[in-house]
Amino acid sequence: MWSVACILKTIFIKKFVKAIKNPKKVILFLEKKGMFNFLPDSMYLKMFYYLKTNNKLNLKTPISFNEKLQWLKLHYRNPYYANLVDKYEVRKHVKRTIGEEYLIPLLGVYDTFEEIDFDKLPNQFVLKCTHDSGGLVICHDKSQLNIKRAKKKINKCLRRNYYYLGREWVYKDINPRIVCESLMVDESGVELKDYKFFCFSGEPKIIQVDFSRFTNHKRNFYNLEWDLLDLSIKYPNDPNTKIIKPDKLEEMIKLASKLSSDYPHVRVDFYYIKGQIYFGEITFFHGSGYESFQPEKYNDLLGSWIKLPD
Repeated sequence: MWSVACILKTIFIKKFVKAIKNPKKVILFLEKKGMFNFLPDSMYLKMFYYLKTNNKLNLKTPISFNEKLQWLKLHYRNPYYANLVDKYEVRKHVKRTIGEEYLIPLLGVYDTFEEIDFDKLPNQFVLKCTHDSGGLVICHDKSQLNIKRAKKKINKCLRRNYYYLGREWVYKDINPRIVCESLMVDESGVELKDYKFFCFSGEPKIIQVDFSRFTNHKRNFYNLEWDLLDLSIKYPNDPNTKIIKPDKLEEMIKLASKLSSDYPHVRVDFYYIKGQIYFGEITFFHGSGYESFQPEKYNDLLGSWIKLPD
């Protein structure tokens, strides 16, 4: 009979041998652990752009959407950008630019997890970090919330500097905090569809709609007339899923235009719930400029819409 130690040793050896045969996975794993944080931005982007897209990064004459996002990371650093990706500070910008009525109700903002008084929160809410992407705790029923697990996840995100995972410089110096907002759901009753407007110098061009995010994540893309495009980026599309054109689509387009008017490229996200538009977030580097396009022609088409500053 094999001992537990022998079994674990065998599993480790098999994984080690498998990793040696695929050094790319080893490098990407080490990246997540911060082993390449010492690299200067230009060297880092050239290295990991190749590893993640299998393409050499052209920074001298960038053409594709993904290439131009890497160029913008390095060469266009508007200091105000940090206020727009900070999930608390951006609320002030949205209030000034399009109005407070488009903001999801704020329940609290905290410097540490220990400051959160769960007794004062409603039964449903969302916790997220101001400086991060993916640091999210969704509470559908406070009596079922595992506070210990939530604390572990939020504290891990508070310690992380998201800048190092793609050199999106806008995140580097944001003050890490926690915001608590009301939980919003659409007609499904359990989740939200994201309406993401890709904007170029203030002009929305295409709309990405994410759905079934927590079960079988898919994305459909539409033009401004709500015609389905034969495009997928990272996640598959689903032509058989009929997403109804929002009644207030024209208003959403105008709002996206207002919020993106001063920038070469930005993605503006909204939710649409029972006839009301809510602001989601502003993103300057969709997928950090690494996500694959199918068909690839769209990568160049979106790239042609970005007019790089001198």
